[in-house]
Amino acid sequence: MDTLSTTFFALADPTRRAILARLTRGDAAVTELAEPFAMSLPAISKHLKVLERAGLIVRSRDAQYRPCRLEAARLREVHEWLDHYRRFWEESFDRLDEYLKELQKKEKRKHARKSARK
Repeated sequence: MDTLSTTFFALADPTRRAILARLTRGDAAVTELAEPFAMSLPAISKHLKVLERAGLIVRSRDAQYRPCRLEAARLREVHEWLDHYRRFWEESFDRLDEYLKELQKKEKRKHARKSARK
């Protein structure tokens, strides 16, 4: 699977997105990351493995402390991919806006001609 697909797969789950959101505030241990969820530590560990395989987090070890850290480089890839489509839609909406303005001008001229005939 390509890295973008792996990243989107990891981001598809709300628990994993919540874990990433928590890690934006700084490193955290597995137990800290598990606190807001009604699930077991092994279940949280599975989510962390998905995030780690996607390259979204890095886990390290410092004696008994096993902190997780956000690795945002993969999110940049997602941003760049999405940005291409954002630009596409913005340009499409800009063209639509210009077209609608032109239609409004034509409609005003049409009404002005009708008013002038009366």
